[in-house]
Amino acid sequence: MEARYNLKSPAVKRLMKEAAELKDPTDHYHAQPLEDNLFEWHFTVRGPPDSDFDGGIYHGRIVLPPEYPMKPPSIILLTANGRFEVGKKICLSISGHHPETWQPSWSIRTALLAIIGFMPTKGEGAIGSLDYTPEERRALAKKSQDFCCEMCGTSMKTALLPLTSGSVSSQADKEAKELARQISFKAEVNSSRRSEAGPSNASGLNHSAASCEPQQDGAARAFPDPTSATSETQNSSAVAGQERTPAVSTTTTSMSPRQRRAQQQSQRRAPTSTDFNRAQQPRVNTNHTGSTVLIVLLTFALAALIFRRICLANEYIFEL
Repeated sequence: MEARYNLKSPAVKRLMKEAAELKDPTDHYHAQPLEDNLFEWHFTVRGPPDSDFDGGIYHGRIVLPPEYPMKPPSIILLTANGRFEVGKKICLSISGHHPETWQPSWSIRTALLAIIGFMPTKGEGAIGSLDYTPEERRALAKKSQDFCCEMCGTSMKTALLPLTSGSVSSQADKEAKELARQISFKAEVNSSRRSEAGPSNASGLNHSAASCEPQQDGAARAFPDPTSATSETQNSSAVAGQERTPAVSTTTTSMSPRQRRAQQQSQRRAPTSTDFNRAQQPRVNTNHTGSTVLIVLLTFALAALIFRRICLANEYIFEL
């Protein structure tokens, strides 16, 4: 198999390392890649004790993306269990349905323990989830022991080591439960953040929509209708005076008498930008007119000097 894959690929390195670590089965789980496909694994897990799945042995597939471990795998159960649908990609926080909760530090062993830990939980309408009755799940748990995979030839009777009551088994059960609790808690935190971000975005959109109205009004004032431009120009001085008067009255209500006097004096001394521009426009026009007249006069003076020079030259020729 090593000759078929690029050994420099991070995914290939990671999968070969995990295949070596999971080579020997335990009494709770076992997983190995197919002989002709390193990115498809078959796994076997034992049902969690003290649950409706106690005594069951379940088989399934793990399909890994080329970007593994940066992207999560897809998990498919092949044994009827009453918790997950058969032959369908199940929706868990560690599966391909939730890449936002996946962590590259997790491994296939993490996925196996998470499956064991998630089996007693409620489906709550997730993709590929089932909510069978406890009696149906117990019946399927007994029936699962006779399952044999047609693809890899694994028999559930010999897939795992016999169950023991040692510390290793109890430690694996505790680890699976704790891992499922942590992963489910992280998924709930991410979903709550998304739900909180939703109303805030909606309020932001409403705020932006509300703030667009005064901007549109300002644009209408800045670019008025050409048909009414003449009438608005005639009444501009009166309207400007009326607009300045309420502004002063509204701002002066919360000022002291000294501040009011200072503001009134500043308004009297400093003209508005529009008045300043209007006052500067005639000056600009007069300056242009004066320069034009000066150029014309200088041209005539130069022409007169040239003409006088020609006349003097002609008189000098005649005297000779």
